[in-house]
Amino acid sequence: MPDPIKPNLKSPAQFLAFGFGSGLAPKAPGTFGTLAAVPLYWALSHLSLGYFTLAVVITFILGIWICGEASKQLGVHDHGGIVWDEFVGYWITMWALPNSWPWIIAGFIVFRIFDIAKPWPIGPLDKKVDGGFGIMIDDVVAGIMACACLHIALWLMP
Repeated sequence: MPDPIKPNLKSPAQFLAFGFGSGLAPKAPGTFGTLAAVPLYWALSHLSLGYFTLAVVITFILGIWICGEASKQLGVHDHGGIVWDEFVGYWITMWALPNSWPWIIAGFIVFRIFDIAKPWPIGPLDKKVDGGFGIMIDDVVAGIMACACLHIALWLMP
């Protein structure tokens, strides 16, 4: 088994799982991974809502394999540097929200709060579900919860 501390970014699965290298940040790799997801969100946000949704579903499904394969290669479940799940969670957060910097920043903050605090059911999912699906699902739920909060805020705005 490879050393779990040393990712191999020449591996396509690890390169993607580590968010093109953003997950290698020595502190707060999930935050840096989410930050790296912002420019990709900006590009995706120009798609119609249907295509945006399809892209998120595809990246989630691929993410199950990407994260699972990277974990196997590293010899550790959910290595802290695996941030593909943060990418997808952030994109879910931003579903059908205005494409403007205040919302992009709000989405970043609210998603990070849910991802770090792990309120129910995020925490139990994070602890009890294994494999690539387990790595992905807690961030997907964090993204759904963050998205719901932001849509409530949007609805309440005058």
